[in-house]
Amino acid sequence: MLKVKDKEFEPYLSEEQLDVRVKALGRALSEDYDGKHPLVLGILNGAFMFLSDLMKEMSVPLEVSFIKIASYEAMQSTGNVRELVGLKEEVGNRHIIIVEDIVDTGRSMEYLIELLKEKSPASISVVSLLLKPEALATDVEVDYVGFEIPNKFVVGYGLDYDGYGRNLREIYQLT
Repeated sequence: MLKVKDKEFEPYLSEEQLDVRVKALGRALSEDYDGKHPLVLGILNGAFMFLSDLMKEMSVPLEVSFIKIASYEAMQSTGNVRELVGLKEEVGNRHIIIVEDIVDTGRSMEYLIELLKEKSPASISVVSLLLKPEALATDVEVDYVGFEIPNKFVVGYGLDYDGYGRNLREIYQLT
């Protein structure tokens, strides 16, 4: 058991499980993007640990940038997406790889994909460490998935509960 603020969490995905899956995703992306020089777009704050480890496993030349969008307050999706920090790089005719920590309702990802499509990229792919199929409220396509998980609240490895728990090496779920 682990306490984060006022909630109890139990181990869910170990550091070793995360490492094995991130390495596999890095190999798959390297194969699929060989010769394409992608722009990897990390979604802050949650994806920073996953993105860092994933990029170390990618063997293709790439550029990285960040955007910050939010639809969560405490433990609930608000349903409203706000762009907080915008994209500065030119994305027209570029291969874009969006790296996200978790896709649950899909609203934030749908918003971001539509925003990027307006800029005419060559392609857009989505990589998410976690996907909650039961929670999806949109038809957003996630091209690379680390783990499909049940519709439970999780923290660790970049994911937070009200700002806390991001620094954990493992992922824990609410008990």
